[in-house]
Amino acid sequence: MTSSPSPTPAANPGEDAARRSDARKVLLAAPRGYCAGVDRAVIAVEKALEQYGAPVYVRHEIVHNKYVVKTLEKKGAIFVEETEEVPEGNIVIFSAHGVAPVVHEEAKRGKLASIDATCPLVTKVHKEAVRYAKEDYDILLIGHEGHEEVIGTSGEAPEHITLVDGPEDVANVEVRDPDRVVWLSQTTLSVDETMETVDALKGRYPNLLSPPSDDICYATQNRQTAVKQMGAEADLVIVVGSKNSSNSVRLVEVALGAGARAAHLVDYAEEIDEAWLEGVGTVGVTSGASVPEILVHGVLDWLAQRGYEDVETITAAEESIAFSLPKELRRDLRAEAKAATED
Repeated sequence: MTSSPSPTPAANPGEDAARRSDARKVLLAAPRGYCAGVDRAVIAVEKALEQYGAPVYVRHEIVHNKYVVKTLEKKGAIFVEETEEVPEGNIVIFSAHGVAPVVHEEAKRGKLASIDATCPLVTKVHKEAVRYAKEDYDILLIGHEGHEEVIGTSGEAPEHITLVDGPEDVANVEVRDPDRVVWLSQTTLSVDETMETVDALKGRYPNLLSPPSDDICYATQNRQTAVKQMGAEADLVIVVGSKNSSNSVRLVEVALGAGARAAHLVDYAEEIDEAWLEGVGTVGVTSGASVPEILVHGVLDWLAQRGYEDVETITAAEESIAFSLPKELRRDLRAEAKAATED
């Protein structure tokens, strides 16, 4: 006669938490941090300061990261909100998020020499907007109202572009001709949320045209994929990034959607609350596309000091893309700006 197996003792939640805490480890996402567009923009400011000397003015934050902005300020960069704040005869750099054509015109009127550090992937979306506007399409731009990238793209064809801020905004959309409608998107959105919005739009406009290639940038997609892979295993996910960084905020949302019990956004390791580690065995760590690696190392050191020394890398993709620096850095912009003030 076959004996029945002994019943498994009921799980004790307290013991489970203790076991998780004893087996402490970190899952480190790859890729993470700087993307090619951010790297290009930051280097553009550094090169301009080396080449032309301080001050160099930057319209809006060059990228959305507190540490980067403070570091560049110490080197002589001056960040302004509007082009009109830059004194005549100076150099102004446009951020990686891109600007509308009217901003370029403002710089010319203000007799400024400008360096355009717009990410080439954002420039691609701008060119798509111009193209479809010329073909008289209604353009549905999926993005977050007030974001600098959305403002810049909308400025390329304001009479043709309607902002769609998520699936819940689809019901408010009105177009002239449902057969001549195309969607574009902000590059730093959640891939899943964007496609949810696209599906809702296609429900209203079956002939909705898609852009030639996905507007969500490769770096955003790769970082979200890595977080999805580690999210189900992590009790806690820490995303290093600033609150005004769209792609960093999305990483927190993606982590929670992937199964992480908790996820938090921090600029620095010092912002981590030790209470978050209660009952936590596995911590996932990643960073937004505008975050330098030094800040991630700070978080890893902070965790190691609290017993999370075992680090396993979760690799979703290999990135080898690099963008050339803005062409304006090959000219004598100080001389050009001075000549403009003498005209």
